[in-house]
Amino acid sequence: MRVYTIGYSGRKITNFISALKERDVTIVIDVRRFPKSSEPAFNRENLEIALKENNIRYIFLGENLGGFVREGYEKYMETRKFKEGLTLLLNIIREGNAVLMCRERNVKYCHRRFISQILENLGIEVIHI
Repeated sequence: MRVYTIGYSGRKITNFISALKERDVTIVIDVRRFPKSSEPAFNRENLEIALKENNIRYIFLGENLGGFVREGYEKYMETRKFKEGLTLLLNIIREGNAVLMCRERNVKYCHRRFISQILENLGIEVIHI
């Protein structure tokens, strides 16, 4: 099993969607805590429309897997809410070719790195776009 991750910072929506299509992505999993952006194309509502027009499903898991948690992300990963989100994520990954999406382009500076590590520990190949 495989999953991609992507950060949209510095990308145009057309470039973003092209990167997904090049990899035959069928599901975008939004892991932003707050699905708003200074780049209007990446606001949840606009992004959902653009993805749907390109036959890509949009799923928001930011409530469970989003960053910006008070206690720090590593501590948050021990909570029931995170574990529920992880279970949902694993089920979604099994459904199709999926990508985890957040704003930060460099995964080293994003909470996607923590999620990716868990997935890799479970034997899932993680590829950062």
